[in-house]
Amino acid sequence: MKIIQFILTIFITGMLFSCESDLDEINTNPNDPSHVSPALLLTNISRTTFQAAGKDPLFASRMIILTSGENVFQYFKWNQGSYSRYETLMQAEKMIEEAKLTNNNNYIAIAKFFKAYHFYNLTVMFGEIPYSEALKGESSQVFNPKYDSQEAVFTGVLKELEEANNLINTNDAISGDIIYNGNTTKWKKLINAFRLRVLMTLSNKGSINGNSVASQFSAIVQNQNLMSSSDDNAQLVFFDRLDNRYTSFNDSDYGSSIYMSGSYIKLFQERKDPRLFSFAERTGQASSQGLALTNFNGYNGGDPIVPYANNEALVQQQNISKVNQRFYRDAINEPHSLLSYSEQELILAEAAARGWISSGAKNHYENSIKASFDFYSRNSPNASTYFADFDVNNYLIQDLVNFDRATNLNAQLELIMTQRYLSAFHQQGWNFFFDYLRTNYPNLPIQTGTAKPYRFLYPTSEYNNNTTNLQESISRQFNGTDNINLKTWLYN
Repeated sequence: MKIIQFILTIFITGMLFSCESDLDEINTNPNDPSHVSPALLLTNISRTTFQAAGKDPLFASRMIILTSGENVFQYFKWNQGSYSRYETLMQAEKMIEEAKLTNNNNYIAIAKFFKAYHFYNLTVMFGEIPYSEALKGESSQVFNPKYDSQEAVFTGVLKELEEANNLINTNDAISGDIIYNGNTTKWKKLINAFRLRVLMTLSNKGSINGNSVASQFSAIVQNQNLMSSSDDNAQLVFFDRLDNRYTSFNDSDYGSSIYMSGSYIKLFQERKDPRLFSFAERTGQASSQGLALTNFNGYNGGDPIVPYANNEALVQQQNISKVNQRFYRDAINEPHSLLSYSEQELILAEAAARGWISSGAKNHYENSIKASFDFYSRNSPNASTYFADFDVNNYLIQDLVNFDRATNLNAQLELIMTQRYLSAFHQQGWNFFFDYLRTNYPNLPIQTGTAKPYRFLYPTSEYNNNTTNLQESISRQFNGTDNINLKTWLYN
């Protein structure tokens, strides 16, 4: 944790001298160079937080495969995770400190959202984490923070989000906002939608800190503003400029040995789902034969659970689809959503299916699907070709999509999570995978004898620098064994 404090100091100092954008005039107070404008911090935190998560969750979720070697995420063999989010968390803490000097509650509210977001992701990925004593190196000289229980972290995250919702207002102006351009109503909707995501993550717990999860969820739906259309998506729009290009732009791995997973492609083919055309390339065979881009027979994937060399035959036969080249050749692509209206509607659909809210699960489910198709039809290159003659209403009445055919909770969850899966390509980061662990839907292929990983190992830096607190936590959670296959409190 000491190292992270040092990195943050260097980072903020560097920002004071190196910013090259149209925000230069708001970067610093020339009479007080020790302070950083909360607007600049907001821009940098947003740019970091809203980036796409990269290839790792796509491998773990059986969306893509590697043919040149054994990818540890594809084969559920990963080890240490990263605590790099603490760097962003300390920027958010700095943003609160600077916002208090200007009496601007909106910067404080948004910083609290970012704190909640990153602490949430850290605890989902690891289990117990430093929380109550984290970020106190500068203020309290606490460089070896204790580890808090996962329940305590979730309690704190929900409290942070509630405070953010109460603080945000229409009076305090916001600059440096590359997500919502200072629209506090949209920020408020995001904060409340994210509260729903956090609570749904706790669906297997019943209560937290003595409070009903379902009741808290219902109260937010009844009393707070939520996203009402895709116009409210919390998304980062990309530009063909330095540091603003699409996250995987010029990623050479995509151009060589990364291909689509056959199990993923099959779900699109079975449903005649044209989003496939936006995500994958035709096979070489299909291209040579002149099959149309919109011919589902022109797409094929590899087996994500066999030895990687076994898929090489498909490569030699030119009978395997690569990831659509736009993801690594196009500097812009579609925006990346931290949380979209489509995802919110699936969360609400699940809540309705569980009986947490009174609105209809089918309505939310269908709203989500329509919003997803609208998003890709508006943002995908070649959308006019991919979605030509597509009728979403016909899609919704197919046997594999029709919500009326799901007569029990498990069947409804399978439909909901399958749509979550189909729309998650290069979106949502690790969120889909951890929801898959929570619900066990959809049924992803897993190697025989392989156990699901429920977490990441703690970083080596914590073993070296915060040994006592870390070992106490591992003993408390896992009887002293730091293992990716052990369930955290969240899944027990």
